[in-house]
Amino acid sequence: MNPRPERDRKLRGPLALRGQDQQASTHDQRLLESLGSSDGEWKHEDPWRVMRIQSEFVAGFDALSDMPKAVTVFGSARLAEGTPEYEQSYEVGRALAEAGYAVITGGGPGLMEGPNRGAHNAGGLSVGLGIELPHEQGLNDWVDLGLNFRYFFARKTMFLKYSQAFIALPGGFGTMDEVFEVLCMVQTGKVTNFPIVLIGTEFWSGLVGWIEDQLLGRGLISPGDERLFLVTDSVEEAVDHIVRAHKVITDQRLKNE
Repeated sequence: MNPRPERDRKLRGPLALRGQDQQASTHDQRLLESLGSSDGEWKHEDPWRVMRIQSEFVAGFDALSDMPKAVTVFGSARLAEGTPEYEQSYEVGRALAEAGYAVITGGGPGLMEGPNRGAHNAGGLSVGLGIELPHEQGLNDWVDLGLNFRYFFARKTMFLKYSQAFIALPGGFGTMDEVFEVLCMVQTGKVTNFPIVLIGTEFWSGLVGWIEDQLLGRGLISPGDERLFLVTDSVEEAVDHIVRAHKVITDQRLKNE
C-alpha cells in the first residue's frame, strides 16, 4: 500500500485541493473590497456573487437539516494537543456527546479539534463548519460531518440556526467575535433557550470585569445582561447548566426532541 500522503491540501470554499499555491485573497475579502474598483467591474460581479452566497446557504441548510440538538464550541486554533486547554476541550466534547448533544465547532485545529475528537470518541455526532482563510488550515480529522464556507456571514448563520447552546473556550479575535454576536442575539431575543458558557475563569475574568464596570456601570446594557452567561472552570457544571436550561422549552427547535 502507498504511504499516506502529506496533508498539504488547501481549501477553496467547499473544495479541498492538493498542491495549490496559497491564494492571494479570499472570497470574503474580494466581496468586501470590490467597491474600491475604479473600472466599474463590481457592478457586473456583485450580482453574480449573490448566486454563490445563496448556494452556501442552500448547501448548509440541506446538510444540517436533520441535525439533532447541538452545542457549538469555540476556542483558539493555536492551543494544540498537549496543552491543558486542549485536554479540557476534549472533555467538553465527550461530556456533551454523553449528554445527548451533537457538537459543532469551526472545524479547525486546537480547541476546535479537541471537542470534535471528544464527541467522536464518545459516539456522538461531530460537526465542523470551516471557513476559507488566507492561511488555510483545513478540517480536522475528527469531524464526522463537515462543511467549508467562503463567507463568514453564511457560516455564522449555521452556528446560530443549528445549535441550542454555546460554549467558549479561551481564544482570540474569532472567539471574541462569536461570543459577542451570540450575546447580542440572546439579549435581543433573536434566539431563546440559548445558554452561553465561558470556560476558564482566569482567562475570562478581565472581560467579565470590563462588562460589569464599563457596560453595566455606565448603563450601556441593562441590569441582568451581565448574567446572560455562566463563567466556570468545570466541564460538568457547564454541561449541567445547558441541560437544566433546556428543561424549560421555549426554543421551537427543541420541541421535537
